[in-house]
Amino acid sequence: MTPDELYQKSLSEPFILAGPCALESLDIALESGRALAEIASRLGITLIFKSSFDKANRTSVTSFRGPGLKKGLQWLDTVKSKTGLPVVTDIHTPEQAGPVGEVADVIQIPAFLCRQTDLLVAAGETGRVINVKKGQFVAPHDMRHVVGKLRSTGNERIWLTERGASFGYNNLVVDMRSISIMKEMGCPVVFDATHSVQLPGGGDGCSSGQREFVPILSRSAVAAGVSGVFMEAHPSPDKALCDGPNSWPLSETETLIKDLLAGWSVKYAC
Repeated sequence: MTPDELYQKSLSEPFILAGPCALESLDIALESGRALAEIASRLGITLIFKSSFDKANRTSVTSFRGPGLKKGLQWLDTVKSKTGLPVVTDIHTPEQAGPVGEVADVIQIPAFLCRQTDLLVAAGETGRVINVKKGQFVAPHDMRHVVGKLRSTGNERIWLTERGASFGYNNLVVDMRSISIMKEMGCPVVFDATHSVQLPGGGDGCSSGQREFVPILSRSAVAAGVSGVFMEAHPSPDKALCDGPNSWPLSETETLIKDLLAGWSVKYAC
């Protein structure tokens, strides 16, 4: 599937982005990717495998970050070839856009970096689908400037992701109005179900989370009109090296996606 085919499909059909927060090992990535590919096949939904080669914004300098660019892209390419799933991963610097664009079908811009002009332009110039996480500190109507930076490269393949807004210290709240506001910019909107329940920096040198609220928030987002749902899914969330407290169990992912499809079926039937 080409980037344009993937984007065009996202305009008319629901989709899921899912996988472990970070690439911990090739074995875990393949285990997750194969399970997700089977779910996608059974449910007939477009699913993009997500995992990061580097988590550059961890709370502590001692936190696990991932295998790095070279090995991480090799692992993602292996997952892609073994499962048939398209892949999405984050970039943190403009220099990473080119090599990542050679492997990833979707390039993701982290929330903390959503205003970085050079990063956005470099990503847009790859021609890939670009998924931008709305910063916790950014008003939804101000994402029009992000869209403008990407479109300045001639790339119209843009997704915008709601992932909660800062609410005091170590907490996030989701304003469902932002989904409607960002949809007015002409881009499919995604809901980040697992980062929205994160408690940033709420652990001892790391972030915490409340994964029990993932289902209710993701169902609410589908009702509010999102085109896709993003979720970090891990075989053993309590043992995950990154974002475990807010990651969704891989074993429960199919059930959750079925619930979301039930909500989407109402939208797409209308």
